[in-house]
Amino acid sequence: MKKRFSEEQIVKILGEAAAHGMPATAREYNVSEQTLYLWRRRFEGMEIRLAVELKRLQQENAH
Repeated sequence: MKKRFSEEQIVKILGEAAAHGMPATAREYNVSEQTLYLWRRRFEGMEIRLAVELKRLQQENAH
């Protein structure tokens, strides 16, 4: 399954959601509020560089 947003983009979107609110951000990116809440649970407090490192480690563990 192809992802629409990378981990880096998700972290950026969550930052916007914190500033502008979940409903407005969900409409802007055409995702459900539930999706934003799921992303927030997974990536909460994460910076973009940490999201990149997480992705790299997941790929490494997959091998």
